Amino acid sequence: MKATRNLLAAMVLGTIITASQANAQCSGNAGSCNTTNTASVTVGALVKLGMSAATTSLTSPTADDIDVGAVIANAGPNFTIKANRSWTLKIKSGNATDWTYAGPNSGVKPISHLAWSTAVGGTFAAITNADVTFASGASSTNTGAAQAFFRTTWLADFSDPSNREGSYSLPIVFTLSAP
Repeated sequence: MKATRNLLAAMVLGTIITASQANAQCSGNAGSCNTTNTASVTVGALVKLGMSAATTSLTSPTADDIDVGAVIANAGPNFTIKANRSWTLKIKSGNATDWTYAGPNSGVKPISHLAWSTAVGGTFAAITNADVTFASGASSTNTGAAQAFFRTTWLADFSDPSNREGSYSLPIVFTLSAP
């Protein structure tokens, strides 16, 4: 029985090898022979995002700014967007609720104290910890561009934890996708 199984396995293997060799061979009586090979590739959704700077230095408030509860504007990074189909650039805070604080005075600044826009005089929206559309394009592009503009809110209260002496930072996450 074992010999029969080995013989049957050898016959199947021999058939497979012969068929594979036959697919790659060609013969002709006129001195030439042609075979065809089809090359194929699948191109997925491709995106590329360039950002002009990894950090944005926001303007520090003065005592007069805190006294009146100022909103201070700053230009953020520029983006270069390349995609082979429609695309969406999203923005969100990398922190859940508050800026990251470093200092001895227990500063707590809500992420909503930073607002963003795509135009210097545009409509500003408070940053959240959920993705929101920052910019989009309905077709492929080699030269898509966008710029971020920020406004930081400083409350008119010297004793408020969001105005305490120290360093505040907030990671802003930009995500480019081709949905």
